[in-house]
Amino acid sequence: MPREPNAAGPGPLLVACALGIERLALRGGSDAGAATVLRTGMGPAHARRAVAEALRADGPLRGAAVIASGFCAGLAPGMHPGDLVVADETRGPLGTTPCTATGPLAAAVARALPGRTVHTGPLLGTDHVVRGRERAALHATGALAVDMESAATLHAALTAGPRPVAAVRVVVDAPQHELVRIGTVRGGISAFRVLRAVRPVFLEWHRSLLLPRR
Repeated sequence: MPREPNAAGPGPLLVACALGIERLALRGGSDAGAATVLRTGMGPAHARRAVAEALRADGPLRGAAVIASGFCAGLAPGMHPGDLVVADETRGPLGTTPCTATGPLAAAVARALPGRTVHTGPLLGTDHVVRGRERAALHATGALAVDMESAATLHAALTAGPRPVAAVRVVVDAPQHELVRIGTVRGGISAFRVLRAVRPVFLEWHRSLLLPRR
């Protein structure tokens, strides 16, 4: 289980994503220096390796809070490109990782992006792109959405030491809206814009970890 941040605060903020287009969206803004955005590469093995290296004990990010972000595939009927998924836990081959302060984070996302649907639930990690009938099978396990890196990212983060962790993803395709290429269709462009817009919420979540719990 993730531990509560200590009185000294949660340390710096590391936002991990897989793709260059995700990193481009997440690096924008006048507060670009407030978080480190790490491109891990695609797949769980790359995510685990990159996050472990970033959080090494002798490095400047050793005590960082970690957010896994980027795009995901929605599993539930009725989801649309541009919807947001705030995970309450990630599930992967190495186990389940509960996320920190999911309720406040989801509420902050909803406030920041009025009109966008925000889903909260389990985020599943796989080692391949999910399409077609496999979606329904994975949704039947209780998972809300799927990606290849979030579960590995958060597991690696907590393996490196106790810290706040979260996962926020933007749906880029869904059961009735499957995409082939992220950047060349309307749904992918919408998801990119949403990912860019949600970045300030990550900083708000990170700052909130400094506040005393009531």
